[in-house]
Amino acid sequence: MSVQVKICGINSVESADAAVRAGADYAGLVFHPRSPRALQPEQARSLAAHLRGRVRIVAMLANADDARIAAAIANTRPDFLQLHGDESVERVGDIRSRTGVAVIKAIPIAEAGDLSAAATYESVSDMLMFDAKPPVHATREGGHGAAFDWQLLRGRTFSRPWLLAGGLNPENVARAIAVSGASGVDVSSGVETAPGVKSPDMIRNFIENARNAHLASARP
Repeated sequence: MSVQVKICGINSVESADAAVRAGADYAGLVFHPRSPRALQPEQARSLAAHLRGRVRIVAMLANADDARIAAAIANTRPDFLQLHGDESVERVGDIRSRTGVAVIKAIPIAEAGDLSAAATYESVSDMLMFDAKPPVHATREGGHGAAFDWQLLRGRTFSRPWLLAGGLNPENVARAIAVSGASGVDVSSGVETAPGVKSPDMIRNFIENARNAHLASARP
């Protein structure tokens, strides 16, 4: 099965088109106000309309209240809500059942023990994401370009599909897939030339390298 690829932080028609042309499976629209990739309502509405039917749309939120979640859904009609904060299992389950939108729950990882959280979220999520735990004084939950030890995931099985995130870029994504066994990857800052500025060439190279990861791992 082909590796699934999510390009997050889409904030322009140019980056949206680049992701679609390169064959991305998911496009992430950010609704975290502290992110350099955060969208205004009209911008989100326009980009979602531009992407609909060409790729699966993911609305990314972190510790959002009901009003912010409702606004994100109204503006984008997403295929998935990506919950990237410290939402409890109960909160994730409530959001999923109340909105009727599939959920990707991000789990921050720094050491092997952090993976235990996956078992508690599998029953209320449609997909999991394993991302690097943010630095101690970080002002947002993701998009820091930091990686964790991918070997922590080697040989692990989960009842839900999962994406690997954190510190991925065109140069290391094939190795990350080979080491972790990931069947899906997520990238944002790793395909940017500056915070919030996506590079079409980097997007294309990232997806190409992710899809060819099995070839790279087979080389002596």
